[in-house]
Amino acid sequence: MKRSEKSILWFDEVSKKDVLLVGGKNASLGEMYQNLTKKGIRVPNGFAVTASAYRHFLSFNKIDVDIFRIMKNVNTNNIIELASKAEKVRNMILASKFPPEIREEIIEAYQKLSLEYKTKATDVAVRSSATAEDLPSASFAGQQDTYLNIKGQEILLDAVRRCIASLFTDRAISYRQDWGFSHFDVALSVTVQKMIRSDKASSGVMFTIDTESGFQDAVIINGSWGLGEFIVKGRVNPDEYVYYKKTNTIVSKQIGSKREKLVYSNNPRFPTKNELVAVKQQRSFCLSNKEINNLAEIGIKIEQHYKRPMDIEWAKDGIDGKMYIVQARPETVVAKKEMSEYQEYKLSRVSKIILEGQSIGGKIGSGETQLVRSVKEMSKFKTGNVLVTRMTDPDWEPIMKKASAIVTDSGGRTCHAAIVSRELGIPCVVGTKDSTKILKSKQKVTVSCATGEKGFVYEGILPFKLIKHDLKKIKRPKIKMMLNIGNPENAFAVSRLPNDGVGLAREEFIITNYIKIHPLALIYFDKVKDKKQRKLINELTAGYSNKKTFYVEQLAHGIGRIGAAFFPKDVIVRFSDFKSNEYRNLIGGSWFEPKEDNPMIGFRGACRYYSKEFIQAFKLECKAIKLVREKMGLTNVKVMIPFCRTIDEAKKVIAIMRQEGLVKGQKGLEIYMMVEIPSNVILLEDFAKYFDGFSIGSNDLTQLALGVDRDSALVANVYDERNKAVKNLISKTIKLAKLNHKKVGICGQAPSDFPEFAKFLADEKIDSISVTPDVMIKTMLYLAKKK
Repeated sequence: MKRSEKSILWFDEVSKKDVLLVGGKNASLGEMYQNLTKKGIRVPNGFAVTASAYRHFLSFNKIDVDIFRIMKNVNTNNIIELASKAEKVRNMILASKFPPEIREEIIEAYQKLSLEYKTKATDVAVRSSATAEDLPSASFAGQQDTYLNIKGQEILLDAVRRCIASLFTDRAISYRQDWGFSHFDVALSVTVQKMIRSDKASSGVMFTIDTESGFQDAVIINGSWGLGEFIVKGRVNPDEYVYYKKTNTIVSKQIGSKREKLVYSNNPRFPTKNELVAVKQQRSFCLSNKEINNLAEIGIKIEQHYKRPMDIEWAKDGIDGKMYIVQARPETVVAKKEMSEYQEYKLSRVSKIILEGQSIGGKIGSGETQLVRSVKEMSKFKTGNVLVTRMTDPDWEPIMKKASAIVTDSGGRTCHAAIVSRELGIPCVVGTKDSTKILKSKQKVTVSCATGEKGFVYEGILPFKLIKHDLKKIKRPKIKMMLNIGNPENAFAVSRLPNDGVGLAREEFIITNYIKIHPLALIYFDKVKDKKQRKLINELTAGYSNKKTFYVEQLAHGIGRIGAAFFPKDVIVRFSDFKSNEYRNLIGGSWFEPKEDNPMIGFRGACRYYSKEFIQAFKLECKAIKLVREKMGLTNVKVMIPFCRTIDEAKKVIAIMRQEGLVKGQKGLEIYMMVEIPSNVILLEDFAKYFDGFSIGSNDLTQLALGVDRDSALVANVYDERNKAVKNLISKTIKLAKLNHKKVGICGQAPSDFPEFAKFLADEKIDSISVTPDVMIKTMLYLAKKK
């Protein structure tokens, strides 16, 4: 018998060339089983019930002609008609019997698989594998059904039949029609694969490309406790790990809430069940660093084999403790994007923020909200509305494509809502927790995913614009153009802009948004007497061996993500420059911070680092930088000391850094100083003996040169970086730095706000200008014209 006529083909009999025989999923599993198990990648064995068997099943039961008649000219925009026709076809299939020879072959293959795994009736996953699935052009993510923990011959046969029927779910029909696939050319194969006991451990999804930015040097891993369906369906907010390919290190770890998990049940009718996750597990990472590294290395091997970015499902077996790959498909959205075009969506104005969550897609959409709580309500969904729901699953695809934006209570970057919204090009905010409680139907809102990792739901319909930049046509000025970055989540995306590195990476954003706790409250936890604050600190640090490690690792992961995004270009990280009033706002801060009448010129910058009150916290910052440079291998990360008033302060801070293993010149470490106080300019030649370079902070320099409190609205009219006194100080700084053979740049706001100020700096022959990402292109174009 020809292979094309066989009803059963084992994984070791098929490869990626056999999509038409066994569908995309099975073809990929066979490809990996044959080629990658030799390289140490574990792929559970299994077999495919072939497309030939599917066609034989339809003709044997004489339902193929009826299906053709029902499906001809189906209107997928008419939800009621679509649902009615789809249900008719499914019922016909579910009422059909297997041809005796196919039934026999499935049972025989199942017995053979059970024997291989030394059991009478092994547990298997039964998944659909359509012949137009997992293609480089379209993912068909979740369009057909999956059945887990299937045991026994009759239960297996029923699951296979239900898989065949799922080729005609509403969502699958709609998706095929939208992508131009004929319902009659697409056939269904079924995957029968040995299950991995991840219900006793963890599982998840891995992308070998950053799915938001297209940054190709990162592996993004999402993980949660239990079977992987809850991540894919968006039921849980998973952990996220980022691995950087060039230095083979983890550069970011974020803990997810992971409140529930899917596990085995003992009921054959309902073989899986939902369980709440113990609080301690919720607050723990579901993978160790060793496991993250191992998984990422597996992902890279799979990507190298397929020669393209991949979307991979992994599972850790809780019995043998080993890692397995249970699916791999081409990544179909970001990989297709034209990387030479940089698109910016920008709100023209903002309003009250109603909700926030994780942003997907980088776009903006607006309209009236429509809450949809179940599949039964889908027929009422109106085109152009904002879909608000607890979570989506593949059944929702027919209405998702009609939405102007999507907002969900739960889910992470790899959940169903995220994958499909990317593919459809629709902005989506996932993991808001309470969208279905806070938003009511018919509210006018704007959903923005255009400002980085956080997505926002704003009140009202807000105007916005789309700006497209052809990066190939951008003329580069002679001067170095660098970026100011605070949010690590933006780093991969903005690294695509033409740039010469990062002139200012702020620690403050990382501390405020990822750590949230005052460092001294972690070092001297016993001094925090407030019970609510103590409880919150314990919750936030629960996944770490001790509280100081939490601070160091979280800070390092934020810095590391920025360092990786721009490697090997320079990334200049400024040590923390909070004022005492800002530090007080952190959890536990009130127990350690003084009350100052004028914190802007008080206990901030360098004077903190060597003070007996703060020195231990500064040492944690040094440890974080050392971790980034030495363990992560990101030696492009440099450091900068802010608000250094005197030479004596410079000496003291550098001495502490030396004690912590940060030695100027060692392993290429460069130390910069902010020039933001008149004393910095006056004594620049003396400061030059201790630093590799300088970065002008025009905001504070203007404040102190003009004697203006930049936070006071009463004197705001006086505050102007273009004042002659300020420009004279900047001009002198540049000249003195060059005379002393030191690098000099600017990271203050002035060149971002005023293009003519950037021209002044270029005329003064400054080495580099660092601006915010939103004005990088505009500033470059301006300087290129003004040569």
